[in-house]
Amino acid sequence: MKKNSLEKFNRLVDALSELPSIGKKSATRLAYHMTMKDSFMGMKISHAIEDALGSLKKCRLCGGMSEDELCFICCDESRNIEQLCIVENPKDILLLEENGLFDGRYFVLESLEELSISYLENIVKTGIKDVIFALTPSIANDAVIMYIEDKLSPYELNFTRIAQGVPTGVSLENIDILSLTRALEDRVKV
Repeated sequence: MKKNSLEKFNRLVDALSELPSIGKKSATRLAYHMTMKDSFMGMKISHAIEDALGSLKKCRLCGGMSEDELCFICCDESRNIEQLCIVENPKDILLLEENGLFDGRYFVLESLEELSISYLENIVKTGIKDVIFALTPSIANDAVIMYIEDKLSPYELNFTRIAQGVPTGVSLENIDILSLTRALEDRVKV
């Protein structure tokens, strides 16, 4: 008998456990189900991953996910062309779109190294009036926001950021100091 007769199964478990929020136990359950309980489903997932990897790319305008040169959002003429929401990654666009929370345009800011201010300025020149920052609250992102505001200061823009503070149902003792500080600074009248 071979010493490691489940080498391929273990590689599948290892690959699945590299996914966000999937631990070793969950990865083992998924691998077992896909290989032993429902191999058709395993093949279906395998083909869907292969198709997605071969088809998905970044939208030429916003940087979001697309199967074409332009994503469905950038092609939608009914969207509010005066609003631009700056997000950290394409996944954020999916979240906002899934919940119907925003009907303007997007700009994905994956890193400052990749940020081309001249490209962002060209987008702003198309009629943008409101720039909304939907970035994860952090000191580093505060600096990014200030940098972008400074670079776009020659344009008449209204800059806002998503509200921050204490989430509903969370005790104050479980809130980080940055969120608590923002909640106090941005308090609203009752």
